[in-house]
Amino acid sequence: MNFQTLFLCTLSLAAARAESPHKAGGAPSGPLSLETVTNAVWADNPSIREARARWEAMKQRVPQARAWEDPKVSGRSRTGRFVDVAANSFTDQSLGIEQMIPLSGRNQSRARMAAAEAVGALEDLRRKEFDAVAKARSAFFRLVKDDALLDLLEANGRVLHQAVATERAKLESGGQSQADTLSAENEAEKNDEAQRDLQRAISDEESRLAILMNRDPFAPLGKPVSTQSKLGVHANSSQLRGLVLVNRPEIRAAEAALTGANAKLELAKREWIPDPAINVEAQRYNDASQAVSEVSAGISFNVPWLNGKKYRAEEAEAAQGVEAARQALEASRLEACALLRDQLQKIETSHHHIDQYTGQILPQAQQIAEASRIDYETGKAGLGNWLAAQRSLLEMESMLREHLAEYEVALAELEAIVGADLHYFPSRTETSHRSAK
Repeated sequence: MNFQTLFLCTLSLAAARAESPHKAGGAPSGPLSLETVTNAVWADNPSIREARARWEAMKQRVPQARAWEDPKVSGRSRTGRFVDVAANSFTDQSLGIEQMIPLSGRNQSRARMAAAEAVGALEDLRRKEFDAVAKARSAFFRLVKDDALLDLLEANGRVLHQAVATERAKLESGGQSQADTLSAENEAEKNDEAQRDLQRAISDEESRLAILMNRDPFAPLGKPVSTQSKLGVHANSSQLRGLVLVNRPEIRAAEAALTGANAKLELAKREWIPDPAINVEAQRYNDASQAVSEVSAGISFNVPWLNGKKYRAEEAEAAQGVEAARQALEASRLEACALLRDQLQKIETSHHHIDQYTGQILPQAQQIAEASRIDYETGKAGLGNWLAAQRSLLEMESMLREHLAEYEVALAELEAIVGADLHYFPSRTETSHRSAK
């Protein structure tokens, strides 16, 4: 029995159970596929929607930072005069307007800083998306695994309860000891308890999925029907290393932070350049017949060179910020490569376990269980030997399904680490395809 054949058998088993009500909950609401889960998380997950709203808000800061300062309008009028002078000796009314001209380009530097912050918010959104989808896929794979294990326990329970009935009949006829009957009953009771534990685990995974999909936890999700992923895939580590350095949200956010730090340094250097304010003022004398008696224009600007210590400190602070951002970027790259290496090792280990179980361990356990059953039925061996072999077979089948789930969970986590769709699973629909661009 090879890996692909066994996995297809597991899918068939899960699909067969979808036709009957689940033992742990209410009425089923139809099959639950991985694609349905993925698209629901992308569309409705609260943390993703929160991050998306924050990103949309951050984008609006860019035009605010790039805009010129608001013009200033001033006006004044004489309310009283307590000296005896000619009527046109003083201005009685005036109206002025002043506009600062950003010749230094500080507004452009602030716009670049705001744009970098918006990119950081976008990468936070991408991280929330990848994390939520990875968690949902992991919960789905574990749900499929627990559902298949529940089937195994139910089938094993039927066999054990039949053995209990057989042993009781032998005991009543005096052909068997009471110890064998009690052993069979004990094994059947432990199997029933294991089913209850699995039903609780299934409930836990369904609750996790409901939260991630933004659904009522008490509403039934339906029977999990797995979509076959690219099992047995051998990832190219050098190719994935290139992808992770380009696509991982933490690295792209660190690059944006470095861009923002450079823009802040640029802004600090431009603080030495004064931005002039141009003002125009119209004046009117009380005794004049014209609406405007005279017009004057002027210019004003700050003088930063007399406060050099302040601006040099600001520039030094910004330079240190650039260095800190550069080191943070380097650290995020190293961390990403380390995470990728560990995840690839996890995938390789899970794949090795699956090959061992499908190629050697499980077939041997099946042969031992079958031989023990025949020996028990023909009287060549006692009930204890058969129960031990049956228990070992169940453990081996359970471990194989554990490794299958771990393998698929590791692939889902790999996409979250890389920050890109590696096409191991069904991709998002066009309606939800936005932030990957």
